Amino acid sequence: MPRVAVIGGGVAGLSAAAEISRARPDVEVVLLEGADRVGGKLRRVQVAGAWVDVGAEAMLARRPEGVRAAMAAGLGPELISPLSTSALLRSRGANHSLPARTLIGVPSDVAAVRASGVLSAQALARIENEPAGGPYPPLAGDVSVGDLVGERFGTEVVDRLVDPLLGGVYAGQARQLSLQAALPVLADRLMTGGGSLLEAAAAAVGPPVAGPVFASVAGGLARLTERLAATGGFEVRTSTPVRELRRTATGFELALGSVPDGRWLAADAVVVATPAGKAGTLLARLAPVAAAELDSIRTASMVIVTLAFAGQGFRAAAALPAGSGVLVPAVEGLAVKAVTFSSQKWPGVGAESGVTLLRASLGRAGEEEVLQRTDAELVALVRRELAEITGVTAQPVDSHVQRWGGALPQYAVGHLQRVARIRADVHRVPGLAVCGASYDGVGIPACVGSGHKASDRVLAGLPPSGQ
Repeated sequence: MPRVAVIGGGVAGLSAAAEISRARPDVEVVLLEGADRVGGKLRRVQVAGAWVDVGAEAMLARRPEGVRAAMAAGLGPELISPLSTSALLRSRGANHSLPARTLIGVPSDVAAVRASGVLSAQALARIENEPAGGPYPPLAGDVSVGDLVGERFGTEVVDRLVDPLLGGVYAGQARQLSLQAALPVLADRLMTGGGSLLEAAAAAVGPPVAGPVFASVAGGLARLTERLAATGGFEVRTSTPVRELRRTATGFELALGSVPDGRWLAADAVVVATPAGKAGTLLARLAPVAAAELDSIRTASMVIVTLAFAGQGFRAAAALPAGSGVLVPAVEGLAVKAVTFSSQKWPGVGAESGVTLLRASLGRAGEEEVLQRTDAELVALVRRELAEITGVTAQPVDSHVQRWGGALPQYAVGHLQRVARIRADVHRVPGLAVCGASYDGVGIPACVGSGHKASDRVLAGLPPSGQ
């Protein structure tokens, strides 16, 4: 029986393993995870007796891979949509409605931005007059989102609109993130036709689309990875780090565990589904060009602090703002970059325990020093800033601090070209594939799609059934 080893138990690795097992029941698939659990950046815990995600909490519903994976895992009836899609944006010490019809913060509708009250009259005038400032030639290559928006619309738009929205996705800074990787639809329009950024953003946003934008799973999005591991038809070995990967005459050998263990696993094909740094180490001998490129991908660390407040009347008593939460730009001078009103955003969250749950995100690329504080210090910091942002001063009945060190890869300018070089070098090695958040997107659907791409490559290289 052929054997495929999948290294890494995040949603990408689990998706690759499940897809290979589904397509080829005659193939033994072994997933190896160094931690004591699978799921990667999807994790749920109980806070005050209520299940809550402390990693990724939502996936794009309009990109199909994530929803399809949940349905294939039997979670279709338990998919849920947000109770509210309206969010707030902090600006100059006040909360404003998040402007409608932006493309991850890039304005496409001047009237909508003006109605939000987020920007000054000078910034609004610059956006409105941008189309007349051309003609703009097609972009010659990749640029950072922040540099492009700053050149066309000004620094204020970058700092108060684009940075907080991109920061919510990548924990990065707009001036360091690739336009082609972060906003491919916008990049394609500007590189093929040039023209106004405002008009290109409006075309990319398009008309309103019916249906929810985001989805999750009742009881926590992390149930998706739990279910994939339990029902995917493959073997899962946790607490099994892979320290070395080498080529043999017939396939691969993987060194497992610590050096004294001396355990080796033979495989006909391998999927490397680890973060970039670990992948670079494993591929150093097999694909040195890919390894060097992977080693150059920077990452950002972050922390999720979840607070539980008692009492059915908490939200009314605390006058919690309506909507799903508040985004906080770095220029506001606060450590918290976003607050999610979990019990207002998702149906049923906290209801079984009679608590209201809020979660705060901290950590931007290059600003890791705040994350060095103790758990108690982080909870105290969040409570102080939560009072400033929302007016909530109540004492929480429970809290949880989840640290994600090096969790989010930063898609620097030229990222797509880097990924092409990585895959070209990896593909020189028969039976080897890579997948994960370091390549085609950091969201759940993108990671699932990355896993499926890796499984397709492995399946194409396996001998036909019965041989």
